[in-house]
This record gives sequence, C-alpha cells and structure tokens, in this order.
Amino acid sequence: VQLVESGGGSVQPGGSLTLSCAASGVTFHDYSIAWFRQAPGKEREGISSLVHDGTAYYNNKMKDRLTISIDTDKTTVYLRMNKLQPDDTAVYYCAAVWRYALFWHAANSYDHWGQGTQVTVSS
Repeated sequence: VQLVESGGGSVQPGGSLTLSCAASGVTFHDYSIAWFRQAPGKEREGISSLVHDGTAYYNNKMKDRLTISIDTDKTTVYLRMNKLQPDDTAVYYCAAVWRYALFWHAANSYDHWGQGTQVTVSS
C-alpha cells in the first residue's frame, strides 16, 4: 500500500487547509486510515482516524477544528483543518492499517505511511 499526502502549505493564523491522502494500488475499503503530525522536537501525534466501518476519531484538543472524510471511490481520505494556529505547524502524515488499529492514535498501530506534507501557520 502506497500513500501519498498532498494539500499542505503555508497559511495565516485562523486559516484552513484540506489535506489529502491518496492510495496507490488499493482502495481503503478494508483499511483504517489515520492522520498524524510531528512538529520539530516533538513526538508524532495522532490527530484523527477513519475506521473502515465509517467510525471517526479525533484528538480531543483539536476535534472542534477537524473533519475527516473519504471519497465515494474510497481511494482518497481528506482532513479538513480550520482555525489553524502557529502551534499547528508540523509535518502531517497519513497512515493505514488493514481493518482495525489497536489504538487509533498510536503510530505503531499502523503498517503503511506516506511521506508527509508540511503545514506552516504563520503571519
């Protein structure tokens, strides 16, 4: 399973971005997908997950600002992020695992990772 993230970039505080995670060679029909982020000097942090049955999870700190979704072909997962702040600056990664993650927010629950996309929030 190959994952390709896109949609990162630079945005001003208060702005929004939509990240995409596209699958290559498979569909997400039987996979759980998660988004993680890693800021310099910090651990990788789980921020949202979409289970193959449609259940969505969000990091409590960010849940009011995030929406995770999937396209009808189940080949691309999106993460909409609103009201971005400078401390949201990080590399954002998508990850996938067959069926279920043991812990949706734990990086070691996932077998497949994208290369990451940079999100920078500054004025």
